[in-house]
Amino acid sequence: MAGLAVTAAFVLDYGNLREIQGQSFEMKHKLTHQQEEISDQRRQIQFFANEINRLKSSLMAFNEIENKIRIISNIESGPESSNLFGIGGPIPADLEVNVPVDQNHDELLREMHKQLKQVDQAAITQQQGFKSLLEYLEDQRSLLSSTPSIWPTKGWVSSGFGYRQSPFSGRREVHKGIDIAASNGQKVLATGDGLVTFAGPKGTMGKMVVIDHGHGMVTRYGHLNKLLKKQGDKLKRGDLVGFIGLSGRTTGPHLHYEVLVRGKPVNPRNFIFPDKIID
Repeated sequence: MAGLAVTAAFVLDYGNLREIQGQSFEMKHKLTHQQEEISDQRRQIQFFANEINRLKSSLMAFNEIENKIRIISNIESGPESSNLFGIGGPIPADLEVNVPVDQNHDELLREMHKQLKQVDQAAITQQQGFKSLLEYLEDQRSLLSSTPSIWPTKGWVSSGFGYRQSPFSGRREVHKGIDIAASNGQKVLATGDGLVTFAGPKGTMGKMVVIDHGHGMVTRYGHLNKLLKKQGDKLKRGDLVGFIGLSGRTTGPHLHYEVLVRGKPVNPRNFIFPDKIID
């Protein structure tokens, strides 16, 4: 009986040992799997850390491009251009992406979280920088296309801007524009992009067209014999406005041409390029 009891106990212990060994193997397998998952997660952390470094480099490259465009265009740099990562703040150092996968990545995660906020703010700042640059360049393009920079017609300047002796009274008077003598019916062109704000008879100026070019600039075309535009028409530089005539008070067919800046008459020849008497 004693031998039977010992045998039974041995069999029971052996069964328990086999069960424990099975559980141990299963736990070891789970632990190995978890360690592999942790290693994979840490590799992903390193990948995203490298992406953050790449994003910082891209933002700095964009910022450099913006600054170069501002220098070439002689545009003053905005405050956002020189402080991409915060006022007075240095560029964050690159994240250490080569931390061994068997080491804890908590410090790397904390630094990633911190730099993600900085990168996000830098992206917003860079977007604002490009937006202000684009608005300035678009305004400059509009200014260039609107500036009255060509001759309005072919002919010769018979009377310049400034003081002159009136051909009618003989008295000294201010001539607010230039007179371009040409044959009756000669084409008259818009000298810049703009909007017709007046087209019709205007006292001694006869039939006149007035164009508002924006940016405080206005041009006036007097003594026309035929108007081809009406109030509200939009014009591009070089569009036909009308034809030279003898309307109003004039001693012969010519165009009276004026340029006003913020309501003040200025010499039109200061805007024309090249400034030479046209054929």
